Amino acid sequence: MASVVYLGLGTNLGNKENNIRQAIQKIKERMGEVIASSVLHEYVPWGFKSINNFINAVVAVETDKTPLEVLSLTQEIERELGRTKKSVNNDYKDRIIDIDILLFGDMRINTKELTVPHPLMTERIFVMEPLCEIAPDYVHPVRHKTIKELLISIQHRVS
Repeated sequence: MASVVYLGLGTNLGNKENNIRQAIQKIKERMGEVIASSVLHEYVPWGFKSINNFINAVVAVETDKTPLEVLSLTQEIERELGRTKKSVNNDYKDRIIDIDILLFGDMRINTKELTVPHPLMTERIFVMEPLCEIAPDYVHPVRHKTIKELLISIQHRVS
């Protein structure tokens, strides 16, 4: 049975628009149909300093893969596009591509390998703005608020 998974994409090195396009193409080829995609947004880095701004987007993918299969595929795509290591313990660095599983249907997963919903997504404007574009009425399975309500809450905190 197919599920809809929401993936956050980010890049701040190289040809950023092309990095996102290539990642989306590989996602289509390996995971399933991309049923919605936000526009590309530009943001300053979050959690670290860099002269390189990020381009971020969110896609919704209809997939018959399991959450761990999707995790494995996202990591494989990151490596193919040139990412050498993931951020660990909030030690963020410039990166050619980052693909995060934000939401996976209404699942709640908390394992060593994967936490869904993404634990920091509701703190990140660069995730919530593009996600709200494609899924404003989606109800967060832990917070029990719509993506639009959660985005408004973040916007009030940062303004």
